[in-house]
Amino acid sequence: MIKIVLDCFGGDHGPEANVEAAVAALSLFPDLQLVLSGDEPVLRKLLEGKEYDGGRLEFLHAPQVIGCDERPTDVIRLKRDSSMIKAIRLLRDDDSVAAMVSTGSTGALVAAALTRIGRLQGIIRPAFCPILPTMNGGLVGICDSGANVEVTPEHLRQFAVMASLYMENVYGVQKPRVALLNVGKEAEKGDELRQTAYKLLSETAEINFVGNMESRDLLSGNYDVVVADGFSGNVLVKTTEGTALELLKKLKKDIYSKFIYKIGAALMAKMFRDEKDFMNYQNYGGSVLLGTSKVVVKGHGSSKSTAVLKCIEQAYKMQLSDLGGKIEEVICRYDHYEL
Repeated sequence: MIKIVLDCFGGDHGPEANVEAAVAALSLFPDLQLVLSGDEPVLRKLLEGKEYDGGRLEFLHAPQVIGCDERPTDVIRLKRDSSMIKAIRLLRDDDSVAAMVSTGSTGALVAAALTRIGRLQGIIRPAFCPILPTMNGGLVGICDSGANVEVTPEHLRQFAVMASLYMENVYGVQKPRVALLNVGKEAEKGDELRQTAYKLLSETAEINFVGNMESRDLLSGNYDVVVADGFSGNVLVKTTEGTALELLKKLKKDIYSKFIYKIGAALMAKMFRDEKDFMNYQNYGGSVLLGTSKVVVKGHGSSKSTAVLKCIEQAYKMQLSDLGGKIEEVICRYDHYEL
């Protein structure tokens, strides 16, 4: 059995979306156990009338809720009975709990995970790795996307190793093509950090490094992993997601602007639905925190039940594949680390 604790009172859609996802996950994975963290009476009320295996579902009563505008340090210190902090403590203290999923405050989750859970052996800094769909029907992982604003070349190499193993073991990508986010494709492009990182990545036998990538090529399908500092990676992901959403809005506005466009849209309705699903982040889960000693998956704050279910699936597959052990095995081949 794989046991995962779910922070049910994080995110915009609260316990309803999380409970719905939990019931679906128990049906989808017969060897999954879930611990629902949150106000237990509320959670039990939401489960009334739903069919699920009660033997694989537990409750962790946590009456407090963390607001997205609260300081992470205050949350850890003052909200010890919140659904997120109690879930983190359970993950740390109970060896039977393998992973945690939360759609709550990113800052609070990262701070609590790093101070309470710790890192895998040899990891300098854990990093976020969200995934996006590509134009050829594949996926691309972006590591880092917000956990580390300032990095060294060694950090970037570790991000490349972790994300490459993640894409291979969780998504079945063989020899993931790893690129370094830069201002140009030529090897000499970029600042000293990027130039040194390029050389280091080229010398790392455990990854399939294919060179620099310009941001416009993120969704081209030519890359499976993109390595970046947390600031650049976060801007890249949010710009890409925002552009896709705005294009959908404009398309919808233009369709309704003329009657003839409406007729054409009616004939292409299925295609438009498929394109909308393709660009909907709800269908791709959350951003995994690679490098922590136990699995942590951070879902988007506006995640609905579909996205939360995907997050649970990500956590389940990471544990099933022993991703943490494989990361340690590769990282520990290096005999020094630049802290």
